[in-house]
Amino acid sequence: MRTADLRASFLDYFETNEHHRATSAPLVPANDPTVLFTVAGMVQFKDALLGNEKLDYDSATSCQRCLRAGGKHNDLDNVGYTPRHHTFFEMLGNFSFGGYFKERAIDLAWDFVVQELKLEKDRIWITVHPTDREARELWHKKIGIKADRIVEHEDNFWSMGETGPCGPCSEIFYDQGPSLAGGPPGSKEEDGDRVLEFWNLVFPQFDRQPDGGLDPLDQPGVDTGMGLERTAALMQHVTSNYEIDIFEKLLQSIGSHASISDREDYVQHPSVRVVADHYRAIAFLIADGIFPGREGRGYVLRRIIRRAIRHSQKLEINQTYLHTLLDPLLESMGDAYPELQHAEERIRRVVQIEEEQFASTLKNGLHRLDRAIADSESSTLNGETAFNLYDTYGLPLDLMQEASAERGFQIDVESFEKHLFEQREKSKAASKFDGDVKQQVLKDEPTVFEGYTEVRGPSQIASIYQEVDGRLEAVEGLATGSEGFLILTQTGFYPEAGGQVGDTGEIRTDSGTFRVQDTTNNGKIILHRGVVNAGFVEAAMDCSYEVGFSRRQDIMRNHTATHLLHAALRCVLGSQVQQRGSLVAPDRLRFDFTHHEPIEQRELADIEDMVNDHVLANTSMNASVCSYETAMDNGAIALFGEKYGDEVRVLTTANGFSSELCGGTHVSATGEIGLFQIVSHSGIAAGIRRIEAITGRQAVRRVKQNNDLLEAISARLNTTQSTAIERIDSLLDENQELHDASRNQSLHVIEEASRDLAKQAKRVNDTNILSAQIEINPSELMAVMDALRPKLGKSVILLGVIQKDEVQLVCGVSNVLTEQIHAGELIRFVGDQVGARGGGRPQMARAGGGKKLDNLQIALDSVAEWVLNRLDRIA
Repeated sequence: MRTADLRASFLDYFETNEHHRATSAPLVPANDPTVLFTVAGMVQFKDALLGNEKLDYDSATSCQRCLRAGGKHNDLDNVGYTPRHHTFFEMLGNFSFGGYFKERAIDLAWDFVVQELKLEKDRIWITVHPTDREARELWHKKIGIKADRIVEHEDNFWSMGETGPCGPCSEIFYDQGPSLAGGPPGSKEEDGDRVLEFWNLVFPQFDRQPDGGLDPLDQPGVDTGMGLERTAALMQHVTSNYEIDIFEKLLQSIGSHASISDREDYVQHPSVRVVADHYRAIAFLIADGIFPGREGRGYVLRRIIRRAIRHSQKLEINQTYLHTLLDPLLESMGDAYPELQHAEERIRRVVQIEEEQFASTLKNGLHRLDRAIADSESSTLNGETAFNLYDTYGLPLDLMQEASAERGFQIDVESFEKHLFEQREKSKAASKFDGDVKQQVLKDEPTVFEGYTEVRGPSQIASIYQEVDGRLEAVEGLATGSEGFLILTQTGFYPEAGGQVGDTGEIRTDSGTFRVQDTTNNGKIILHRGVVNAGFVEAAMDCSYEVGFSRRQDIMRNHTATHLLHAALRCVLGSQVQQRGSLVAPDRLRFDFTHHEPIEQRELADIEDMVNDHVLANTSMNASVCSYETAMDNGAIALFGEKYGDEVRVLTTANGFSSELCGGTHVSATGEIGLFQIVSHSGIAAGIRRIEAITGRQAVRRVKQNNDLLEAISARLNTTQSTAIERIDSLLDENQELHDASRNQSLHVIEEASRDLAKQAKRVNDTNILSAQIEINPSELMAVMDALRPKLGKSVILLGVIQKDEVQLVCGVSNVLTEQIHAGELIRFVGDQVGARGGGRPQMARAGGGKKLDNLQIALDSVAEWVLNRLDRIA
């Protein structure tokens, strides 16, 4: 059974059995900070399993693309060296959100295994959690699995992360026969490949809290996961996932680049496997909108790319070629995942850029390694330095060890590993779900949001919470000065979402006033965070709310301008532009988007003009609600990282220039924006650029400030605004002339100084030795050295200068002498005598900060003897 047929068979089977066929979610979980990547099929259904989201169906099936390369779910270091570990993989699954539970889940699984896959019943093993008596009885008494083939296992308890849905699970194993080593689960030989686990039936019954407590879910669910690759290996009668059909073209292509033509050789080679696995992860991450970066998901992608490049080097592939692997990947997976084809150009370009940049990074890193070795006082490079080279410049440890050995050095690996461990622990802590109050499950009724049309009105306080140790605890009321969260039955306050900041304002009762400092949401419940200004507020009190309207107006101007900017970018730069983040605040807007090169000034001007043309047109903004499919068919833009329901709100300009899915607040017509100005444009990651802009009052204020500044500059130049540029150009020309004259004079002084110094050199055999104090600006010290070296030929030169009561030194050694004389060692010898610190490469070194001024001449006089002793000793 081909992998594609297995994927289709699974989805068809469960769809026939009344499961909604869901498309694979992106690798980046929408609105979920608890996991870095989508690590299982249930991630997109987490809210449904928790009861926070009501879907139009109570059971679903999917083939979910997954990635495990960071935090708890990290298989990175095992990839390539075992037959089944991957970073990227596909997970087949079926799910129930209260529709059915263990009995039907087990029935469906058994039927698929024996009827669709035709696996032999008497070769199947089952594991269950020791506490799950129900699952054991179902497998034994209903399905007919022999009791001795049902194994209790403590590890059969599944959770998606540190918090969230969890529960006991039941795994299905298949005995592949005695030709493979290993034994059944629970035996001493269970780690072998003979008895293979390929399907895990998880029964989420609990919601794990940040303190570790297990709260029963209102409705228990079903979450199953069948590994597509390992099941395909089972069906194709091969012992490794890398031997299945879906990997064949990719492995073959990598093998050809590495001059490995024999199939068995390239399929079994760990580095070929690593590159194949990593490239799949790379392509899908980029297709899902991730770009290489310094932190978070971007850092993981960059690390995966660099591991692939490093393993390519192990295969002696030294040219950039990873971008060419997209062709075999598309051949095997393009039909199942059309998003790969849609992002084809982006994937190739980003991978090629990263390959080329890493070649440069590697060169820079090795240069830094040379400097670190030159500065080292022993033959062992300390672990902290090595780790900084690894962390900052991306130098792999094994490459550093190899390069250091060539230079007669070694790495303090134990110290390096200590620093690496500390970084990983910090990374885990940073990515761990910390009990954010916005994610805590609350039992309140959904808040009615009136903020699209109302900014003030009557309401009632439904409940009041205070934050205690990262958790919300219900309280009866709040008194003057107390901070807390109010939930109203209906509100006009917009909660922070989709890049738009939350509203501020006031909530009033007959007994007190609550100042709203921020508004957030917990699912469909809106939380008003703030403090009681006066009096007191209590749950169940009638109240009135009033949103800070001036601030809201500024936010709406910036939000509508963001939509116009997005549309203008796509018009000027091309439809490949996609949003990758935004901030809509009262004082500015920030828009991140995909684009692979800097934007020219002319293009920025065109973008700004296009937005302002639509502002001046005063086009009305129309909001409508429709199905997601209808919105997409009508050309609306859905934003990266957002999770949409079956019904969506669409914001469209009346002239059709912009149409986006958006739940935010907007002006009623574009003219209310007033004025749009781009204030900055920058690159923030490979393939990601950022524009910051202002509108309305902020833009008018900036125009006035710029006009005042131009007026002040004109006055200082004693000219008018219209001729200020001409006056500045004239002054710059005069300044350049003076600079050129000064530079010529400086070059003349340096040439004279180097000529006089060259006469002071002592010639011993065929080597010139010069050590001297000179009177010159320290900034010109290196220039004097550069002028001296060609005059003296084979030489050792050490120059010293005193300025501001400090000695500075520079040392130069001819290349032919560096095996005998190291500039860094000589400068340390002289520096110790005058209290200067420094170092450098064999050919050139510098030191400074010396306070022992009186010792300078004595130190310089000692240079010749030191050099001669070194030459004699080595000779």
